[in-house]
Amino acid sequence: MPRSWWYRTLLLLFCTTIGILHIIPTMFPKLDAKKLPVKHKINLGLDLQGGLYLVLGVEFPTVYRESIIRNAKTLEEDMKKRGTGVKSAELVANSAPSDPFVEVKIEDPAKAEEFRSKLKSDWGSIFRVERQSGDSFILGFTSEHLAYIQEKTVSQSIEVIRNRIDEFGVSEPVITSHGKDRILIELPGIQDVERAKSLIGQTAKLEFKIVQDQSLSPKALQDLIDKTIAGNKDKFPEEQKLSDYVRVLNSMLATQLPAGTEIAFERIKDPATNNIVGKAPYLLSKQVDVTGEDLQDAFVSVDQQDNMPFVSLNFNYRGAEKFAEVTGANVRKRLAIVLDGVVHSAPVLQEKIGGGKARITMGRGNYEATLKESTDLAIVVRAGGLPAQLQFQEERVVGPSLGADSIRDGKVASFVSFALIFFFMFLYYRGSGLIANFALALNGLFILAILVGMEATLTLPGSAGSALALGMAVDANIVIYERIREELRSGKSVMAAVDMGFARASSTIIDANLTTAIAGLVLMEFGTGPVRGFAVTLLVGLATSMFTAVFASKILFDLWLQKSDRARKALSI
Repeated sequence: MPRSWWYRTLLLLFCTTIGILHIIPTMFPKLDAKKLPVKHKINLGLDLQGGLYLVLGVEFPTVYRESIIRNAKTLEEDMKKRGTGVKSAELVANSAPSDPFVEVKIEDPAKAEEFRSKLKSDWGSIFRVERQSGDSFILGFTSEHLAYIQEKTVSQSIEVIRNRIDEFGVSEPVITSHGKDRILIELPGIQDVERAKSLIGQTAKLEFKIVQDQSLSPKALQDLIDKTIAGNKDKFPEEQKLSDYVRVLNSMLATQLPAGTEIAFERIKDPATNNIVGKAPYLLSKQVDVTGEDLQDAFVSVDQQDNMPFVSLNFNYRGAEKFAEVTGANVRKRLAIVLDGVVHSAPVLQEKIGGGKARITMGRGNYEATLKESTDLAIVVRAGGLPAQLQFQEERVVGPSLGADSIRDGKVASFVSFALIFFFMFLYYRGSGLIANFALALNGLFILAILVGMEATLTLPGSAGSALALGMAVDANIVIYERIREELRSGKSVMAAVDMGFARASSTIIDANLTTAIAGLVLMEFGTGPVRGFAVTLLVGLATSMFTAVFASKILFDLWLQKSDRARKALSI
């Protein structure tokens, strides 16, 4: 045989060996993965192994409000540096949540036009002037900047959620944007649904604030709260969320609380059941001394005295300096550790704390509950805070029994379809049909091996894409065989008919697969979720079918014809 035939045969054997090694962990999951050269196996999607499907909505009004306040303060500092003094920059209280305004007052009304010119040239991409009156400018975001905030918020939220889920231990999660203001999450294999939702939904806004006990004692604060609630019971319904409760309470007591303070609560838990049984109020300084942005790491440790878990915090260089400064200036006062507006603990500062280390002590429940709570808190703090509050708009739990039924039905369907195809090809094409069947088996092997190599997730739509690709592979063999039969009818020898059949049918097969591949690429580029999964497996199948139908089948034919005198005289086709 020609030397090129041996090279092609070795290539086919090499690809087949690699393919077999890749699918062994999937076909034999009980084998020790550490002893196998390939340790990955095909991950099953949500529809096959069950799990959690979530659609989260992003609350943009809060993001807009915080962003416009932050940008207004930056604008104020910038204008002061450039000689146009700004007297104040405050949020307009009655502005629309989806398009908030800030009122900026300049110190010298004579510089109004100068301020407006600088605003247009340097801040024109961010702010628009809604209206002007003397030294007062009402500013809002431009539509382009609002769109930028939306895109940035969603992309940051996706990244933070992905980091949290990776540490939670979910293999092959699907986390994508769903429209402009929603996020789609699929978590295959998740069983603890509430824990997953809690982990995803926490904004993880970590703040350290000084407790202002000297301004208002805890008893006086509790009496003030009780009096306010007793006189306004309609504004505090029983099923009210804690965040809404705190917001309404602070709004009603804004004129009665000491200046620069606000109320926050610590959830009181039953040590035996770990259930929330009450809440304790704290009067905190509005000023945030240290935030989660100053953290370097967060991890779970165990207290040697009471053998209970807690969260250890390590600050970065800047955070360590700030933390040491704050603790040194407030010795004998309480420092509240606030996460998402809820006080987790408020220890008394006995001395200045240097070295950039702190700790968060969780509720004193049982060990297992405290360990889980500490672990989840460490994950969300370490992964970073969400840039916006997320609302669970849609939730579906797919049970593992449904996935098991799908897998079983898929196995039965695959077995029946393969049996029918093999029987038809052998019945119609005789000996040549056996080669087609072997090439089809190789095609299935290569599809699975490539999916394992890509660490892809197999879903029902993905299985449909693979089935379509296998069907097209059979079509390719039929096109080649019919061309060979035509060449034989025209009087050519068996060897010549086989060579001409493969040569002339290859261009037709390539054209057909190319047009299908273009459609698959479009689906992969613009589709999401199931559509994208279908497109990926279809494209993989098209590539492998070209390899097996044109390349592998030709090698097998050459081997058969070289070894069999009978086949060279009268081809079984």
